[in-house]
Amino acid sequence: MRFTPQFLEELRARLPVSEVVGKRVKLKKAGREWKGLSPFQQEKTPSFTVNDQKQFYHDFSTGKHGNIFDFVMETEGVPFVEAVERLAQMAGLPIPAATPDAARHEQRRKSLYDVMELAAKFFTESLAARGGAKARGYLADRGLTPQTQLQFRLGYAPGERFALKEYLGAQGVPVGDMVEAGLLIGGEDIPVPYDRFRDRVMFPITDLRGRVIAFGGRALEKDVPAKYLNSPETPLFHKGSNLYNGAAARKAAHDGAPVVVVEGYVDVIAMVGAGFPAAVAPLGTALTEDQLGLLWKMVDEPILCFDGDRAGQKAAWRAADLALPHLEPGKSLRFATLPEGQDPDDLARSGGRGAVEEVIGAARGLVEVIWSREVMGGNFATPERRAALEARIGELTNGIRNEVVRRYYRQDLAERLRLAFAPAGFGGGRGGYGGGGRGFGRESGGARAGGFSLSGAARAGGQGRRPQGNGIAPGLGRGPYQVASPHLANSPIMRGQRSALSRREALILQCLLNHPWLLHDRLEQVAALEFAHPDAHRLRAGIIGSFADDGHAEEPADSARLRAWLEKSGYSKQIQSVENALTTRSVWAAEPEAAAEDVLSTWHQLVTLHRKEHSLLRELKDAELALSEAQTDANFAWLKDVSARLESVEGTEALIEGFGESSGRVRTTT
Repeated sequence: MRFTPQFLEELRARLPVSEVVGKRVKLKKAGREWKGLSPFQQEKTPSFTVNDQKQFYHDFSTGKHGNIFDFVMETEGVPFVEAVERLAQMAGLPIPAATPDAARHEQRRKSLYDVMELAAKFFTESLAARGGAKARGYLADRGLTPQTQLQFRLGYAPGERFALKEYLGAQGVPVGDMVEAGLLIGGEDIPVPYDRFRDRVMFPITDLRGRVIAFGGRALEKDVPAKYLNSPETPLFHKGSNLYNGAAARKAAHDGAPVVVVEGYVDVIAMVGAGFPAAVAPLGTALTEDQLGLLWKMVDEPILCFDGDRAGQKAAWRAADLALPHLEPGKSLRFATLPEGQDPDDLARSGGRGAVEEVIGAARGLVEVIWSREVMGGNFATPERRAALEARIGELTNGIRNEVVRRYYRQDLAERLRLAFAPAGFGGGRGGYGGGGRGFGRESGGARAGGFSLSGAARAGGQGRRPQGNGIAPGLGRGPYQVASPHLANSPIMRGQRSALSRREALILQCLLNHPWLLHDRLEQVAALEFAHPDAHRLRAGIIGSFADDGHAEEPADSARLRAWLEKSGYSKQIQSVENALTTRSVWAAEPEAAAEDVLSTWHQLVTLHRKEHSLLRELKDAELALSEAQTDANFAWLKDVSARLESVEGTEALIEGFGESSGRVRTTT
């Protein structure tokens, strides 16, 4: 839709900037201008100005500047066309149609939106009526509270053949409109159209503006042909071009929430209830290019959350193949895998937000998924097989259209190939694969490398002899590989978490406790950190809660105020856990007396190392699993390389020990 300059100017004339901005920002008159607190970041002193005469706003704290259209796009996360339409509605100004045909088409769509809204109202009322008792029971069994039912406008389609048809007819809706909207089943061979949805729990599907465009119906009886039934394609609804909960997710993503893609309606609702408001789902199909485009408009790296079974693995691979050609700098996907036998609804109900955060936090990058798929269960004992793997990877990367992304993918995957099949023997360098049949080195007493060791059971069969069969790593013996890496056995991503906080998690939390000003520009970063220990999760939530107290009016003034708020709110146990985990004062920057420069430098290093370790631990878990399933030289090399990189991370962390006062840093107050 195109807008003439005259129409846009008319909108500006009818809507002063202060009126549009004033719906979100409390403004005070200051001479010829208006002033208020920035809507783009938290501040105490007003630095946001509005000038109606010049028709612009300016935010000195962020440098953002614009007109009424810019403001709506920035604050509501909508494209230009939708911003214009919202402002036109506010001004009471009709949108001009480009042509008479376009005007008729738009009027037709508006009438169908009205029909769908009436249908949604009917289903909602039917759920609350006596006949909806069975549907209410089903929703209660799924843990969907009345409040949740209202939030998602859930409803019930009665079992009668003409219930909705009679209701809409009484409202003056023509039968033809009901058929065109997909609410009735009709046709040349059906003389009397009848309700499409009968005896089903109804899930309204909206477009990105929140208008009802379709429905999904869940059958209450077991013997019906389709457990879930969606609306057909209509002038309003194209299932491959929409997402369930898309409107709410777009707003939540604009406010900083991660976008998580799950499979079904109830999964979305469960994720929202667990604290992930930007959860969405495709509509009865595998992810499409159009849906991928919608996701990338919301966020740069949406997270696809699949079941841990074979079907979930295949779904992840399909999505990876779909995304590869369309990758752009900064635009990618992450993949989270649920515990086998659980879907998001099960996980959220059994483990709550913490369990979901653990799964989301372990999400892998797209390149990891591609690499894992190509080497999974493979036998690369011969040069020809390794060459075939390289050719296959080359085909995949050639399909990436963006030249820059394609180049980096080639570099990344080439490095993985090099590490997997380096010609150096075991113990002779970073390489893992023994070229020319030499294998890894042979060491009496079994194999050991890169900070991990093989268990006695894994070594027992060989004592350094190369086992029979192609593609089996030497030194592994005949028995099955057993998880033996100390890194993984003690890592926070394994079940049976350690009883105490890890030292790094405690240091991160201590920095926040002693220097709460860090939250001012790093709130989203802190919220996204992957914490393993329950006390870390709870204390982090408390710190953020203190910062957000009083409607984000102000940040905690100092450490004393923050600690007082936390103790009053019941977080004393968690604070004690942090103190118990830190038996020395070797990290100066985490202490209250540290200078801001020291704090910022060490904070950056702590967070970087924390993220890197969690990423490597997830990769190590994959490597352990791959080696347990296929004892190949490539898998052994992968495990060796990951463990070596973990050793490097631990060595890097040692650099912050004693930094500050003991290194000659002058003690200053923050």
